[in-house]
Amino acid sequence: MFGGNGEVRPDTESLRTWGEIGLPVEPSDENWWSLGPTGPCGTDSEIHVWSGDGPPTGTPHSDPRWVELWNHVEMRYRRLGDGRLEPLPRRVVDTGMGLDRLVALVQGGRSVYDTDRFRPWRRLLGERWQLDEQLLRMVCDHLRSTVVLLGDGVRPGNTGRGYVPRRLIRRVLTTLWRDDDSRSLSELPDELVTGTLRHFRLPLDTPVRQVLRDEQRRFGDLVRRGRRVLGRYRGRPLTDGDLHYLHDTHGLPGDLVRELHVPG
Repeated sequence: MFGGNGEVRPDTESLRTWGEIGLPVEPSDENWWSLGPTGPCGTDSEIHVWSGDGPPTGTPHSDPRWVELWNHVEMRYRRLGDGRLEPLPRRVVDTGMGLDRLVALVQGGRSVYDTDRFRPWRRLLGERWQLDEQLLRMVCDHLRSTVVLLGDGVRPGNTGRGYVPRRLIRRVLTTLWRDDDSRSLSELPDELVTGTLRHFRLPLDTPVRQVLRDEQRRFGDLVRRGRRVLGRYRGRPLTDGDLHYLHDTHGLPGDLVRELHVPG
């Protein structure tokens, strides 16, 4: 819960509420949520669960094995352009819970990747692509999220919400091609696609595989063009002007340039 700072007093109301429920509380001046530099904001209470072996130790701020499950933000203020806080006319609570993390808790897993939703992804993709645990988790997460987005009608694009699946797909491909550029998203098993669409009650006739193939082709063309262009810059670091030029003239995103560029 929010422990107070020089600007706002401690959130004693949340402290009393959690105490009545019987939960231990760790006050922190970091438990403050805001939408941005200006706008609605307020104190934040977070519920953490222990993911380690044996009895819990430490606190959420001292031990990473404490995993945040749920947060509750009491929107009390609006931050103005000059930095001042003004009380909102009506206080509300904005709450958000990690559904996959709740499933992990119920199923006794240490993380979301130990749940029945992720186990098939880890097993089948792990058999096809030899990746370390961290990269395998990322690939599973990004591809599963992409399937859901496509099933919900979102299509890859350069702007708006379409940029989300495009970035997810391209990060997966960048990872897969790092060690073997013959890897292809066409290897994605049908059972993972249909199982995910069915689980989220999305249309089973969503053209997931066709969209993935199209995006892979586009990105492959971009990577090949990027390597040719970046050959001119080999042996020296890139300046901000170089990055702007490569993006505006050749359509090369900054993250791709940084991935492909060999400074020396």
